[in-house]
Amino acid sequence: MAPPKKRRRVVRNTRPKVCRFCEDAIVYIDYRDNLLLRRFITEKGKIVPRRVTGTCPNHQKMLSRAIKRARSLSVVK
Repeated sequence: MAPPKKRRRVVRNTRPKVCRFCEDAIVYIDYRDNLLLRRFITEKGKIVPRRVTGTCPNHQKMLSRAIKRARSLSVVK
């Protein structure tokens, strides 16, 4: 039997992500704000997850609702 392979651990120096909306004290994310929503959408039109953007759960929920509303009204692809 072959000896088990050792896995190398990759250490990344990343700073902790902070919610942009909490920093700016934004209470409501408007579905008509096209430039803001496009920052949180991929080229294929998918919503970028929290682990990538660093938004808090409350603002991610508001952001996803705003993106879905904008999609239904054809404001954003």
